[in-house]
Amino acid sequence: MGLLHDVGKYTAEFQLRISGDAVRVDHATRGAMLAVERYGMQGYLLAYGIAGHHAGLANGAEALERTAMRDRLRDVGLPALLDQWKLEIELPQKPALSMPFKPHSQERGNFQLAFLARMLFSCLVDADFLDTEAYYKGVEGKEPLRNAPLPTLGELRDHLDAHLARFSADSEVNRIRAEILRHVRLQAEHDPGLFSLTVPTGGGKTLASLAFALDHAIRHGLRRVIFVIPFTSIVEQNAAVFRSALSPLGERAVLEHHSAFVAHPPQDEPEHYQAREKLRLAMENWDAPIIVTTAVQFFESLFAARPSQCRKLHNIAGSVVILDEAQTLPLKLLRPAVAAIDELARNYHSSIVLCTATQPALQAPAFEGGLAQDKVRELAPEPPGLFRKLERVRIRHVGILDDAGLTAELLQREQVLCVVNNRRHARAAYQAIADLPGARHLSTLMCAKHRSAALAEIRAMLKRGQPCRLVSTSLIEAGVDISLPTVLRAEAGLDSIAQAAGRCNRNMEWPVEASEVLVFGTANPDWTPPPELRQFAQAAHEILRQAQYRTDPLSPASIQAYFQLLYWHKGQEALDGHNLLGLVQNSSVDSLPLETLATKFRMIESVQTPVIVPYDEEAHDALEALRHADRCGGLARKLQPYLVQLPRQSYHALCQVGAVQPVALEKWGEQFMVLRNMDLYTSAVGLNSDDPTFVRAESLIL
Repeated sequence: MGLLHDVGKYTAEFQLRISGDAVRVDHATRGAMLAVERYGMQGYLLAYGIAGHHAGLANGAEALERTAMRDRLRDVGLPALLDQWKLEIELPQKPALSMPFKPHSQERGNFQLAFLARMLFSCLVDADFLDTEAYYKGVEGKEPLRNAPLPTLGELRDHLDAHLARFSADSEVNRIRAEILRHVRLQAEHDPGLFSLTVPTGGGKTLASLAFALDHAIRHGLRRVIFVIPFTSIVEQNAAVFRSALSPLGERAVLEHHSAFVAHPPQDEPEHYQAREKLRLAMENWDAPIIVTTAVQFFESLFAARPSQCRKLHNIAGSVVILDEAQTLPLKLLRPAVAAIDELARNYHSSIVLCTATQPALQAPAFEGGLAQDKVRELAPEPPGLFRKLERVRIRHVGILDDAGLTAELLQREQVLCVVNNRRHARAAYQAIADLPGARHLSTLMCAKHRSAALAEIRAMLKRGQPCRLVSTSLIEAGVDISLPTVLRAEAGLDSIAQAAGRCNRNMEWPVEASEVLVFGTANPDWTPPPELRQFAQAAHEILRQAQYRTDPLSPASIQAYFQLLYWHKGQEALDGHNLLGLVQNSSVDSLPLETLATKFRMIESVQTPVIVPYDEEAHDALEALRHADRCGGLARKLQPYLVQLPRQSYHALCQVGAVQPVALEKWGEQFMVLRNMDLYTSAVGLNSDDPTFVRAESLIL
């Protein structure tokens, strides 16, 4: 692919172009044609990437935004190749190309071919990006930044061992955590493949999974560790934990990769401008020892078609991938996502760890096309026994609560957490108790830096024994280390209830009998969850009604029964809502629907747009530097903790009144949008866009 991707530059027309002529020349299609001519059906797997190395992967047969491969291969109006290419490029003979693996099954064979086509594409475009970067660094007389050595996995493990040695098993919970850690690390000798880590919330999964990953990678020659986190809101938190545990090497070893600030040059821009864009955007290729990323970034990249999204894929091969809170994968994409997990473990020398307290039922034959039951190895020591040892709460349904009833429940308790299903309900519930001692609020309408500061204050209040009445969206259920004696949880899936329970009596500070998770229904129709969440809640309700699960609703058996019921309610078709596996199965190597897969595999259907909140001086300084910078990569990463993601409608409303404006429009376009009207942002609730024209009276005083 590397030899063929620019063969189309061996034309008289392209030589004129690089001499200054403004004519556009298709230089990618010729290489794709040669790949198919020389290597037949196998050549198609090369041709997709060669033809798409600038614009992206196209479908084989059906055109979408990009011309279909079959149409591009018809040699219509292409410049003639100069014979010089044959003197300078020596291609391997056809027998030198062979498939690296045998198809898993007739049903999965074309899925594997599509997966391989994207992996090959990744190798090509990443090499092209790096070559461009090296060229411009050379022009500027600078050494490429990527030449700086990174810490080895062995060095990182040494620092992790030193960090873990400082912990003492000074309580029953810590003794259990230490035993889990010891047992999990002993499993690192297992051959690479599929694993599960089923540990109750608060059992120390985060550091145990890191220790296993480093031990396992070193033992089997794997290249890096990738943590896939369900929510952007806790990527920074987990990355900070890893940096601290690996200090002082953590700052250089741990790379965070979010989905924000990703801009793509228009496809009709000149190629030399696209080349500069590659460097200016500083897109990451995951060439670091430890990656912390979101599930959206990880899985959408595995089905992507754009060069900037795909360039990292080949670096997932030969990695340990920790899927944190694996149960949070969206149901409508569950079967394609599971197929991708299986493919990474089966053919790309990766180890995948499904890490959660609420293990989803993803194994065959109950789950169609699921993971082979005998191939998924459990890392934790006897999960049912662990859950009994770490039982810390009682779960009770308290019926339907109207707004006044919920307020009364919060009023009668001095330390309590209330978790609801949407941001509007969280804000309303907080405002109803805002005058009470210790009233606090958390939601994703607060930027990550703000949430971190708020959580630090809340932990300090709890440590001092002060009143703390905290209202939050479900973001607090994803790995936030906080402990209160009572949790109120709006009806949700059993997995969400289990996660909420992980914030109750987390360190066994109170008797189990006095530590309650109170599940409630909402009477106000404004707070009704969307249909999919109602299905989760209905499945949980049915499980909690059954006697064999009611007494221990958070046990692995209860959770397994819950997921099986949920998947049965949904049906196999709904677990692949866009029929992506069917589309691939009904294709062939010359008609793979690569662009269609990228278009339809969207983990978040509603478009969210990032807005930068100038929350503190550090954000102000980064924004000021961005106005004068030539490249944005490092500054974009500095600004990630200051983002709030808004629905498109709210975003446009703020833009129309000038409350949100671009940073240096002439330089960055609308890639970086900043909140100018800070009167819309408060320390209590974050960004409130209900009235985008709101301005405090004191702000009008000159």
